[in-house]
Amino acid sequence: MLRGLLLFALYLTLLPNGFAMKTAPGEDERWLAYYSDEASPKEFSAYTLLVLDSDYRPELAPLSEHGKTLLGYLSLGEAEQHRHYFGEVRSQGLLLDENPYWEGSHGIDIRDRSWTERVIYELIPALIHQGFDGVFLDTLDTPLHMERQDPKQYQGMTEAAVRLVRTIRKHYPRIKIMLNRAYEILPQVAGDIDIVLGESMYADYDFESKSYQRVPQPLYQQQLAYLKDAVRLNPALKVFTLDYWEPHDQEGIATIYREQRANGFIPYVATVALDRIVPEPRI
Repeated sequence: MLRGLLLFALYLTLLPNGFAMKTAPGEDERWLAYYSDEASPKEFSAYTLLVLDSDYRPELAPLSEHGKTLLGYLSLGEAEQHRHYFGEVRSQGLLLDENPYWEGSHGIDIRDRSWTERVIYELIPALIHQGFDGVFLDTLDTPLHMERQDPKQYQGMTEAAVRLVRTIRKHYPRIKIMLNRAYEILPQVAGDIDIVLGESMYADYDFESKSYQRVPQPLYQQQLAYLKDAVRLNPALKVFTLDYWEPHDQEGIATIYREQRANGFIPYVATVALDRIVPEPRI
């Protein structure tokens, strides 16, 4: 099975540039992230690019047939307990502390070569085989944070994160790659990705108070600077944003869309669980 996935992935890398692009240059883009399997294909009609979970997702074929660009979720810095490979990475000694905000999700020692090999030769080929056009790389903030907190114990995590993103691009030059945050390594990898996502840039969910809140202005401005700098390094880089807000506050959601579009970004506003589609308000 793995051999077949590898051959299929190799075939994809040999296709002409732009094969995975479903949206014509300059076309109005709308995107969403959705990690469930309950929505019907019709509910995705307003969106051109979809980030979907690899396990809990709608059927991909009807979406692809309607011209959607499909990116499969891939957690690079953490391993979730419900993933089929969790037990294997645990037995390899790659698991680190559990994420205090996401039960069952553990940090991964991305410095270990075996993790890179699993990503390159197993996880990405499996996504391509399912029908995804590319990958959404999540949770690289975790190893970066670990090295900041304990530079001695986690020395090399930042370097490993850069190397991992570059290795993915080297092995899969034709797929679309979206990177979530990981602002610290953006200067090094801006040329290796197609899209950078500013998650929780304007608004976020506070797990302690269990409420949606505005991001403090200094932090918002800092993220804005990171993203603008990345675009200066790679003018072809697109910036998407994902902010979390109360779904019944239509005016609040509309404000976030206006703010992010004024920045030149492509926004989506959702609930923190990302298990429902929150349409953009028509106000």
